[in-house]
Amino acid sequence: MPPVDEQHALSPFPVLHGLGLRLRPWDARSETDVVNWQRGLTDPDFRRWNTPLRPVTDLESAHESLSAKTLNAVEGTGVSYCVTDAGSGTVLGHIGLNLINHALSNARVGYWVLPEARGRGVATRSLAVASRWALTELGLHRLELDHAVGHEASCRIAERCGFRYEGTLRGATFEEGRHDAFRDMHLHGRLATDAEPEGL
Repeated sequence: MPPVDEQHALSPFPVLHGLGLRLRPWDARSETDVVNWQRGLTDPDFRRWNTPLRPVTDLESAHESLSAKTLNAVEGTGVSYCVTDAGSGTVLGHIGLNLINHALSNARVGYWVLPEARGRGVATRSLAVASRWALTELGLHRLELDHAVGHEASCRIAERCGFRYEGTLRGATFEEGRHDAFRDMHLHGRLATDAEPEGL
């Protein structure tokens, strides 16, 4: 298992390295992390495809949201990674394993990339690194990834990383900016027994 950096020794999950990236747990005590978390969750492109149950609107709600992610990590039910450049340490985005179920050996994957880091393969590379770790070192059998229908970029990233399209989930997520209307999602899945995707 990759070594845990000293500054993140309190996290039960390791820091991950690969493909020019360093994935470290987000730190709710860090003002920089809270600011970047807020930036990611308030970005218009993120909001177009995702409508959180409790939206992040300011630094206070960003801190509360990030603190909740930290609690999930302590409980072992999820891990939220800050995706950074391996060389400079610049924050590029986020990737998380959510709803980790050790009994059923599965979890859900979600990610986003900050606007200035898009177009550099950050989502694909971070998904490849996190998936490889989850399906080997963490010992999960299945990872699921879903996205709103129409989000073609997410479809391409999922398939490039070995997540096969498995079907459409009807009315499975909120419409953009609403909690009273629903839209369909595409479901992708990857198993530990699937072949490693080529080129990653």
